[in-house]
Amino acid sequence: MIELPISRAGDGAVIAGRARLATRLFDRMRGLLGRPPLTTDEALLIRPCGSIHTFGMGYALDVAFLGADRQVCKVVESVRPWRMASCFGAVMTLEMAPGTVARHGLRPGDRLVWEE
Repeated sequence: MIELPISRAGDGAVIAGRARLATRLFDRMRGLLGRPPLTTDEALLIRPCGSIHTFGMGYALDVAFLGADRQVCKVVESVRPWRMASCFGAVMTLEMAPGTVARHGLRPGDRLVWEE
């Protein structure tokens, strides 16, 4: 998987200094299953993806659903284990450590930027 920094357009706030990009089927299906919890500087960007689950996980996640233009459509804070979250129209999902959304004030309408 590729690692890249993700920031918010406009103010340049770094949302994740080390985000892994999961685009291959196996990487997208596995997601964070069997992996340790994300640190405050890490994230997993899954593309394509409009819904996530935390079945089999032992920790919560903050999630941002993004449209094709990389604009945040929806944020869900602290998705606990054994839950699901989705967003109609989302094509990418950014999974982050709990508290990341609040710490950065991430909200629908924000546009995220990164270079692949």
